[in-house]
Amino acid sequence: MSAPITIFWFRRDLRLVDNRGLYEALRASEHVLPLFIFDTDILHALPKNDHRVLFIYDSLQAMHLKLQQKGRGILVKQGKPIDIFRELLKQFDINAVYCNADHEPYGQKRDDNIQRLLESNTVSFFSFLDHLIFGKNDVLKPDGSPYKVFTPFSQKWRLTLHSDHLKQFPSEHLLDGITPISSLFDMASDTGNGSANNRYSSNEAWDNNNSAIVGFPGLKDLGFERSDKSVPGLTIDEDIIRRYDQARDYPALEGTSRLGVHLRFGTAGIRDLVVKAAKWSDVFLNELIWREFYAMILWHYPDVVTNSFKPEYDRIAWRNNEHEFERWKTGRTGYPMVDAGMRQLNATAYMHNRLRMITASFLTKHLLIDWRWGEAYFAQQLFDYELSSNNGGWQWAAGTGCDAAPYFRIFNPTEQKKKFDTEGEYITRWIPELNCMDYPQPVVDHKKARERCLSTYKNALRS
Repeated sequence: MSAPITIFWFRRDLRLVDNRGLYEALRASEHVLPLFIFDTDILHALPKNDHRVLFIYDSLQAMHLKLQQKGRGILVKQGKPIDIFRELLKQFDINAVYCNADHEPYGQKRDDNIQRLLESNTVSFFSFLDHLIFGKNDVLKPDGSPYKVFTPFSQKWRLTLHSDHLKQFPSEHLLDGITPISSLFDMASDTGNGSANNRYSSNEAWDNNNSAIVGFPGLKDLGFERSDKSVPGLTIDEDIIRRYDQARDYPALEGTSRLGVHLRFGTAGIRDLVVKAAKWSDVFLNELIWREFYAMILWHYPDVVTNSFKPEYDRIAWRNNEHEFERWKTGRTGYPMVDAGMRQLNATAYMHNRLRMITASFLTKHLLIDWRWGEAYFAQQLFDYELSSNNGGWQWAAGTGCDAAPYFRIFNPTEQKKKFDTEGEYITRWIPELNCMDYPQPVVDHKKARERCLSTYKNALRS
């Protein structure tokens, strides 16, 4: 390829439609190379059959197949992003790199390093907001400080929202500006400096018609295997969203959108969802605003990843009983509502929203196990794991976070069952042995656990 190229770097924005960074790249250049990097800094800690990796792989493959119909495709690499870009700079005449922004600490540090590398080689780096409606400093208090309580944040969020924030970026109409697949295949086959991380075998990926997907690596070439867990395809169900306020708390019903994973990896666009939510359900829109709130908290207070948002709560004397933690993880606490939620999580990598609150409250307040243990376990298991929302939700349940449930609010799992699974349909789906001798006795008495929790929290907060 003689002409200079522009790279568009896919990350958590795995769609060709209304992708702002891709749109900006295609508007600026007639030679755009789409790139995705399987980041070994992230992947090294994951199992070979991690379901999130499979979701990313299948989403990339679907985009690649769509582009292949136009004689184009996506360059897929594996390694440390900084090393990949060093290699690409030696191989190609790159004039700019475009991407969409990341609000998580790792992503920001990664992007800062890449930007410095590129600018030292006179290559421009452009980043755009695509996975949230508002950026870090767009929704602030009148004094310029970030909100720490959701309700005033949501009110300011709504007042700040303007039609310009929801306009589409029709990248799907500009795809002819993407690099031809013949060049892409040469790039994928080129070993550059001989890095094994970027050498694909001749065993390419195959589509459903047993045709080779040109220039796209097989899953095994990346060192991964297929998982037995999957999520529904992207469907924005108007009926579910319109009934969201009525059905969302009842786990036996199909009352939640199941869009979390699609927001996490960008197979769904946030602008389109906000437009639909504004028409169909204010309660659902509020959930999207909670996601933005927790993103802003992480953006402004990155220490919440490892520390309680309220520092005094780090004085809590957690019991951290490993045997009880294991019973919680495996759904053997003897509290059916808790156990059903954990078994759903382990079997499907998904947990109903109401059960996320119940299981988190039980771990932190009944068992007095550090919220960080539970947050890390959800991070391993959930398809829709998103650092800011997971961290925010866990700190809310533990009482340690911003705008959190007060420490003396302790869910009674038995009462939660009576209220939200009255007929026991959800519980019996996940605990078939419920009325048999095999089902364990409660790991702790609710009344005693509640008293112990209140005493422990009070002692920590008065010290």
